[in-house]
Amino acid sequence: MNRMLLLTIDTSGKNGSLGLARVEQNERGVELIDVMPLAGGTFSAQLVPQIAALLAQHRYTKFDLDGFAVISGPGSFTGLRVGLAAVKALAEVLHKPIAAISLLEAVAASVTSSGHVFAALDAGRGEVYVGEYEAGDVPKMASERLLIREELVSETKAGNRTIVTPDAATAEILRAASIACEKVAYPGAEVIARLGWRHILKGDAVSPDALEANYIRRSDAEVFSQPHR
Repeated sequence: MNRMLLLTIDTSGKNGSLGLARVEQNERGVELIDVMPLAGGTFSAQLVPQIAALLAQHRYTKFDLDGFAVISGPGSFTGLRVGLAAVKALAEVLHKPIAAISLLEAVAASVTSSGHVFAALDAGRGEVYVGEYEAGDVPKMASERLLIREELVSETKAGNRTIVTPDAATAEILRAASIACEKVAYPGAEVIARLGWRHILKGDAVSPDALEANYIRRSDAEVFSQPHR
């Protein structure tokens, strides 16, 4: 059975990561080879050299890569642009598939049971990114939205669903409102690789031209450029 090489990239937050994983062709098993942390604020300067360094450390070149799994959002506007631009450039040169993974999907994937999943991420400014998913091998998205904290509490009080978040502050808000919430680990390279490879095997890959950021929230430039009525 042929073994293939997958590169993972997450530049959605204050800090990021690169991951290198071996995957089995036509199988869903993933073996994480290495993870390299990326310091926030310097993604644009360090991302491409760090990719080269990670590959070289394991005696690979970019030509050994068979695919990419990248977090497409939500998160930092600048960070996401840098990460997606790097993946676009590499995938276009190498003609390899890209799996675009929502960070909310990766959070929802931490749930092992079946049923409805409510994944929440702190968005700052008193707001929360929320994704509603049906749990499974690859979580199936129903919606992704931006809510204020009061809306989050209101919407999660009712309904039979599992609520998960990697954010301590978000978990505390829900628990203070007597809402059961599971605090999970922030999605790492292994989760991104596993989801990405499953998307690729399903034929759910995107071309470099079609790869776009999943911001959910509009940027300040877009907000303030709207004419006042």
